Amino acid sequence: MTRQALALTVLFLGCTVSKSFESQALTEALSEPIAASGAEVAVYFRNLDTGDTVLLNADVRMHAASTMKVPVMIQLFRDADAGVFDVEQPIPIGVTFRSIADGSSYDIDPASDSDATLYEKVGSAVRAPELIDLMITRSSNLATNILIEFADARRVTATMRALGADSIEVLRGVEDLKAYEAGMSNTTTARDLGVIFTALAEGRAAGNSATAAMLAILERQEFNEGIPAGLPPSTRVAHKTGAITAINHDAAIVYPTDGPPYVLVILVRGIEDHDASSTLIATLSEIAYQALHRY
Repeated sequence: MTRQALALTVLFLGCTVSKSFESQALTEALSEPIAASGAEVAVYFRNLDTGDTVLLNADVRMHAASTMKVPVMIQLFRDADAGVFDVEQPIPIGVTFRSIADGSSYDIDPASDSDATLYEKVGSAVRAPELIDLMITRSSNLATNILIEFADARRVTATMRALGADSIEVLRGVEDLKAYEAGMSNTTTARDLGVIFTALAEGRAAGNSATAAMLAILERQEFNEGIPAGLPPSTRVAHKTGAITAINHDAAIVYPTDGPPYVLVILVRGIEDHDASSTLIATLSEIAYQALHRY
């Protein structure tokens, strides 16, 4: 084994790369900012044309934060395709939900939600497409908790497993403090999200029209300080972010104007400053983009 190969083996213990020059170059390029960050970082990269893949700590389990809203969306669109979920039905808007820990009730706090508009409609009814859009583009916690009752967390997890995400756990909605304190949280890995976004990109997550609709929603994402910030402004990106204390994630399908599309998932744990972790994600995104175009 050469000195360089040995160094890479030591440095990337816990990561896997496919045997292409592109993947090896990307792995090397990502190493310095990840090491310098002092954080726990997991990366999934897949070139959708060649299948070349980079997996760095891709099986490390982390709190899913709001990335779990994508599996919920997929389940609802699949149910609509199957005729078991009526997207035209009016859905009542309320703020009280049941904890999965003990069945006690709790209210969603508007102050901790990234979307305020839905609270103005409490007591009225809203159609599912508007709720799904808010769940993804504005990461509405209220919309998520309403919709997951239709999707059923256990069914969501089973569907993700069927798509190949073999360890993701979708257990509940958001802001269920008693469940959180009992260790009952939604979890994922970079590999799980990479598999799910690859299924979306390849049209395997649902039917053709449903997949097109979901990608369009993901492209309308309003929080773009992560992966999109590391790309040229004209780049098409379908993605979902997720963040809680010291957790910041972004999972995306990137469609460069002059290169092959790719899936990129970056999970960060251990940086308290959200802006700093977002900058790290943007830096890694830029490295992935440049590596793909260089090689």
